Amino acid sequence: MPEVMEDIVDSIESLLESAADYGKTSYDLVKLKTIDKTTDVVSSLISHAVVFVIFMSFLLFLTLGLAFWLGEIIGNMFYGFFVVAAFYGIVGLVLYFVLHDRIKKKISDYMIKQALK
Repeated sequence: MPEVMEDIVDSIESLLESAADYGKTSYDLVKLKTIDKTTDVVSSLISHAVVFVIFMSFLLFLTLGLAFWLGEIIGNMFYGFFVVAAFYGIVGLVLYFVLHDRIKKKISDYMIKQALK
């Protein structure tokens, strides 16, 4: 009878060790999947940020050139800057009131898509 009890105790200990190993493995798997998704999203954001900065630099110099050119045509340099600033103000207001929700949704959808990829 004591041999049967020892076998049961050994089986329970083995089962507990297997359950502990399974828990550790599952935790490590979740951790690795989280790291993978995080690095994927961050690397995607960084690459988009680089393109965004380059595009914004292009837009800045284009705007400065346009402001100087308009100022020369109008006769006063600062009038060209006022015209360009008014244009950007109007575009900004239109984007905010008309496209704000759509832009926000597209960005949210993109982030979720990257996270679930």
